[in-house]
Amino acid sequence: MVSRIRNASRGESLTSPTSPEEPWPVRTVSRKIADWINRLGTIWVEGQITQISARPRAATAFLTLRDPSADVSLTLTCSSNLLREMDPPLTDGSRVVVHGKPSFYVGRGTLSLRVDEIRSVGIGELLARIERLRQLLKAEGLFDPARKRALPFLPNRIGLVTGRASAAEHDVLSNAQLRWPAVRFEVRNVAVQGSTAVPQILDALDELDRNPEVDVIVLARGGGSVEDLLAFSDETLCRAVSASGTPVVSAIGHEPDSPLLDHVADVRCSTPTGAGKRVVPDVAEETQRIHQFRDRARRALQGWVEHERRLLDSLRSRPALADPHGPLEHRAEQVGALRQRSQRAVLAELSAEQHRLATTRSRLTALGPAATLARGYAIVQRIGPHGSSVVRSVDEAAPGTRLRVRVTDGSVYAVVPHNQQDEESGGSQTAGESSAAP
Repeated sequence: MVSRIRNASRGESLTSPTSPEEPWPVRTVSRKIADWINRLGTIWVEGQITQISARPRAATAFLTLRDPSADVSLTLTCSSNLLREMDPPLTDGSRVVVHGKPSFYVGRGTLSLRVDEIRSVGIGELLARIERLRQLLKAEGLFDPARKRALPFLPNRIGLVTGRASAAEHDVLSNAQLRWPAVRFEVRNVAVQGSTAVPQILDALDELDRNPEVDVIVLARGGGSVEDLLAFSDETLCRAVSASGTPVVSAIGHEPDSPLLDHVADVRCSTPTGAGKRVVPDVAEETQRIHQFRDRARRALQGWVEHERRLLDSLRSRPALADPHGPLEHRAEQVGALRQRSQRAVLAELSAEQHRLATTRSRLTALGPAATLARGYAIVQRIGPHGSSVVRSVDEAAPGTRLRVRVTDGSVYAVVPHNQQDEESGGSQTAGESSAAP
């Protein structure tokens, strides 16, 4: 193990893996990292200057370059002359592009970027970058009006992300409270410009978005230059606002100011004052509107009641409702008259039929044999083995023929005598028998 450490101290290549029994010393690890970083070429890096440390007589100046969209920074070293030759001079918050080579300081184990050129990012270049980002976000649909959500009528709690003790905070709070005194805010004070603005705004936005009581979030800031409002055109912030589950209101700057956040937010207000008036309704206007609705409802109800009352009066004035028993009595009289007419018609028909029946019966009586028998006539029938038949001639009644003589009150049976002549002369001897039958 000692021999391996000595080899490492002489700069020999170590190819075998390390282990708890054979670890690398710190100097070896630092040297290997330095060798690997030294093999890297020069690079261009963009960021925001946050710290400048340049002593008057020092040959080297130290700067800190920060990523405006993340909490990441890098140490820069450059000659003091390079820093003094910058026009305009660099200040905290300046956007720059630097050219340099990464280097690793073995003694302290720190990484830095040795810079040999520093370029300030001009307004024109910033605007061009913002325009390119605008086109990219628009092509992805982040500006589409269809994806924008409507604000709640009366939010339970309003999240406000703004600068500490700023005029924008005062404008939003005061105007909202004037319109709706019971409004409640969740205020998060953050940096609204500079290198730390975007990370702080992102953290505050995420915290408020996860709060279930917050129904709308307002991002507010007063007016300023393009550099001052640069944080609100950051791509990371725009995408975070687009992905937020809570509606977001953008109230950045004044009317002419239009950062990219205005196009991504669900609602854009030209000023923080407008945002305070937009997120809550006006209690005076709503009270007046309620009074108007109540008056309209009262008039509508009164009109409906009056209409129904007139309808009831019209229905009550009709004969059927004015005298409900009259029509019934009239109908009862009509029913009685019809019943009498029907009875008279039935009785007349029965009388006519009875008369016709009596007439027919009289005719049948007059034409029937019973009437003739009542006048003293009789019907003589011959009784034979095959039934009886009417005797119409004396030739049909031979001696010994049995006869039935029908008179008005019955029948008499007789036998034709053999000596019909003696019978005709009135002799007392009879050859036949007689009997009366009903």
